[in-house]
Order: sequence, then C-alpha cells, then structure tokens
Amino acid sequence: MSNSLAAVLAKQDNQCKSLVNGLTMKDKYINLFTDFGFKKAFGEEASREHLISFLNTLLPERHQIQELQFSANEHQGATALDRKAIFDLNCVSSTGEFFVVELQKAKQNFFKDRSVFYATFPIQQQAQRGEWNFKLSAVYTIGILDFVFDDEDSSTRQDVVHQVQLKNQCNQVFYDKLTFIYLTLPNFAKSEDELETLQDKWFFLFRHLHELDDIPPRLRERVFLSLFEKASIARFQPEERQAYESSLKYYRDLKNVIATAREEGVEEGIEVGLEQGREEGREEGYQQAKAEADKRDILTVIKMLERGMNAEEISDILGLTITQVQAIQKGY
Repeated sequence: MSNSLAAVLAKQDNQCKSLVNGLTMKDKYINLFTDFGFKKAFGEEASREHLISFLNTLLPERHQIQELQFSANEHQGATALDRKAIFDLNCVSSTGEFFVVELQKAKQNFFKDRSVFYATFPIQQQAQRGEWNFKLSAVYTIGILDFVFDDEDSSTRQDVVHQVQLKNQCNQVFYDKLTFIYLTLPNFAKSEDELETLQDKWFFLFRHLHELDDIPPRLRERVFLSLFEKASIARFQPEERQAYESSLKYYRDLKNVIATAREEGVEEGIEVGLEQGREEGREEGYQQAKAEADKRDILTVIKMLERGMNAEEISDILGLTITQVQAIQKGY
C-alpha cells in the first residue's frame, strides 16, 4: 500500500511541475530549516501528525502525545534577529503538557539564556486567579539547531540529542516538569542505509530532505509519505512557491553573512597579530595578540555592516551593546 501511494505521489508531482507558471527550482523538496518549510511541514493544522510523530521520538513514555493544539505565540521575536534567526511553534497536548518548539538557524550569543527566558512564558500562563495550589503541567523546550555547541564537554560535543533538567549537587533530578531538549543536527551523520529508528528518520529528513530526488525505501511509512506530499515544491501554488523562495533566500543569506563575517574577521585579526609579533618581538607580539581579540570583533562588525546587517542584529550575534556597534559603525 505504501509503495503504491508513493508511486501516485511521484506521478502527481511530475504532473504538477508543468502547472507552476514556468518557474524552475533545482530542489524537489523544501528545506526544513527555512521558516516556510518548517511551518509547512509541522506548523499547519494538516501537518499536526508530523509534529506529533517527531516530538514523540524525543519524549518519555508518560508524556507521549496523542493529540495537540497550537497555541498563540505572543512572545516570539523580542529582537530583530530573533524574528529572523528563530522560528517558534507553541502547542499544548491533550493531557496538558506545554511544548515550545524552536527552529534556530544561526548561532547567537546568550542562546541558552534566551531559551530559558522563553521557557518561563508557558509556566507563567498556567497561573490561575483566586486560590491556586501552584501545581504546574510539564513544559518542554525543543531546540532544533542548525549549529553545534562550542562549550560542550568533549565527551558530549558530538551528541545529537542534549537533554537538560534541573539537578542537585548529587546529579539527581530536582524538578522533572521543566525539560530542555536541544538537537545539534549538524552532528547527525547517518546515511540513508543506516536509518533504524523513527528518530533517525526524522533527523535525516531535517538534514537532507531538500537534497532528495525520490522517496527513500526506508522512508515509505505513512507519516513520511504525508510529509513528502506536503514538502513537494512542484505541488505549491505560485504564491506559495514565491514565499518559499524568499524564505530560502533569507536562510542562505543569513548563514552566509554570519559565517563569512566571522571567518574574515578572525583571519584578518590573526594576520595583524602575527605581523605585529614579527615586528615587535615575541613578548610584545603576545601582548598585541591579546589586544587583537577586540580588533577581531571590530573587523567582524565591519564585515556584517558591509553585508547589510543592522546594529541590533549584530549586537545580538556578537554580544556587543548596540552603542558599541554604532560607535564602530561611526568610525568606519
């Protein structure tokens, strides 16, 4: 049954290609790290089964989701970079658990602080008027990351799933109703032939869906066939295709700007430090190298400004104040 449905979907995709006003795109399926792609695959009413299936691979048995509803996200995007680098879904299960699902496309300074801050909102919204015994439902923050942690211990740095809870000095869980689960998906390296669990298959799709031309044999389960149908670019209406192309362009630009600015800033800073070291001798060169840390920030800010990023976005990424960024901008 699954194979025949896959064949029908493939045939329909080919038929739809000629109906998209002559627009062309190399990819056959959407990139799930774009805002449009993530919302299409997980954030629409017709896509709830995908989100439930994905989340259940991360949750303990007692909190497995049978049904959920999306809730309003009144706190999304406190800063300009939040609105561009992060896409959030908020939902509540039929048994009362709260889920904040974050798609994070670019690394930010104070990312963990931000994650904890936003986790407080579904806690606060459980407050009841009048007499209340303060009993809370569980809250989960699921961070789907397109980057890896630099500050992890070497023993866990290559892990894909990072689960965090409040623990005491004896490493015992102090409070089990607040859980952070971060997925550093660049660490997921399994090939199509190595996919065994449902979790493996979801992680693989996050990494590679947009690179696929056909539905792999190991992904012909009903929930994935439904996802492939929703993710097929050839099936989009012209306005959907245009929205996706804009979302994809922004995703690529954001990744490129941040990566290039950091690389060029660091490279130029290192070159200056090495040159100073050669000219002034070993000890003075060492002192100069220490000072180059600040210069690298300046060079990185300049590169970001050249690529059209504003002071607020740069401040969020580098951890500088807006005043510091504006001062560099003024000097530049």
